[in-house]
Amino acid sequence: MGNKIAFVTGATSGIGKACALALAENGYDIIACGRREERLQNLQEEMPAGVKYTYLVFDVRDKIEVTSAISGLSEEWKDIDLLVNNAGNAHGLEPIQTGDLDDWDAMIDINVKGLLYVSKALIPGMTERRSGQIINIGSIAGKEVYPNGNVYCASKHAVDALTRSMRIDLNPYGIKVMGIHPGLVETEFSLVRFKGNAEKASPVYKGYEPLQALDIADIVVFAATRPAHVVLADVVVLPTAQANSTIVMKDL
Repeated sequence: MGNKIAFVTGATSGIGKACALALAENGYDIIACGRREERLQNLQEEMPAGVKYTYLVFDVRDKIEVTSAISGLSEEWKDIDLLVNNAGNAHGLEPIQTGDLDDWDAMIDINVKGLLYVSKALIPGMTERRSGQIINIGSIAGKEVYPNGNVYCASKHAVDALTRSMRIDLNPYGIKVMGIHPGLVETEFSLVRFKGNAEKASPVYKGYEPLQALDIADIVVFAATRPAHVVLADVVVLPTAQANSTIVMKDL
């Protein structure tokens, strides 16, 4: 019997990349997904010996791309044991009255619809086999709201609601469903939110010790390696310096 197979979206950087590597270190074969093919190719070089690796290039916003890529997997990759829905982004940080419509579309399309498209393509195989696990990477923004977070918070609240709904719908099939909701994690997140403006992005992680992508990957591995009768349903994880979405103890 071969290794279990993990399917990780948004694997070109940050939490997704860390999850792919950590799961591989724990004996999973990896299907890494993302938009940046060169990074997915390079990721193979970091994979440990003894695991199989393949990648799919698609934008989760495009349901045709998603369906085509996943349906094109060869037979050896079709029985996916673990789906990590990690792909997601924040775009802009504006009050609702001046928010950018394109930013809103991007967040809803990636964070909500993208998660749905990938899940829809993979869940039927899990229900047919009556086994599998889904881990949705949400955010503390899915548990509370903060100034100027409006649509991003709404999209992550949707992820939380979908996670809880999936757990109900998939319960008869023995499929585990989990949500992980991180606070401040030092990744490309803020650089994307501020549209490449490093001057605005860099202070977000200054003056305290933020979470790292590996901290989230550790939780994913722990959840994925629990006994069959155990599911971590919902985990909120913050750096020690962070009390909630708006309170962070900084030494500035």
